[in-house]
Amino acid sequence: MALVDHEYRFICIDVGSYGSNSDGGIFAKSELGKALDNNQLHIPPDKHLPGALHLGNMPHVIVGDEAFPLKRHIMRPYPGSDLDDNKRIYNYRLSRARRIVENAFGILAARWRIYQRRIQLHPKNVDKIIKATCVLHNYLQKTSSSAANSEEIGYETRAAAIQALRLSGNRASREAIEIREKFTNYFTSPAGEVLWQRNACFGQAHD
Repeated sequence: MALVDHEYRFICIDVGSYGSNSDGGIFAKSELGKALDNNQLHIPPDKHLPGALHLGNMPHVIVGDEAFPLKRHIMRPYPGSDLDDNKRIYNYRLSRARRIVENAFGILAARWRIYQRRIQLHPKNVDKIIKATCVLHNYLQKTSSSAANSEEIGYETRAAAIQALRLSGNRASREAIEIREKFTNYFTSPAGEVLWQRNACFGQAHD
């Protein structure tokens, strides 16, 4: 499990949990999950979204999929398929943001062929290899000219590198629900929409 920044770099990883455990459970027990719950991550102060002073200051958030809980600093998709247009657009925008994470794993797998097959080593050595390749990956992202093409590389390879997660949701606080609703309103407002989102969601051209 990893936390990835906007430049496809791993800024926090959790290695060594059993594959049979859910990602949500692994996250809750991880140092990252504990630090988030205890307000020890030094997350930047809340800030208003561009052109949306009326929404008030909004928290910086981690983007997750269905496996993760909805919290003040974690945004996950709306569950289910029978969603209104605004919720579908929110899910689409969240999915586009999550593509950075998928691409980062894809780039990692493309660079290190050891991830293309089962690693035939003792578990403690596997953990060391994963940590080492993540560190080297971050170094290459900073220094390699190929990093400019990271999105394309990751998009092509991520399907073989990660497994899609479809787990049940968790109970969320009222504050977290309200924050998600504010992001939903922002993504469907003139200030926060992107030209292609309705076409991507509904096959409609932008007006």
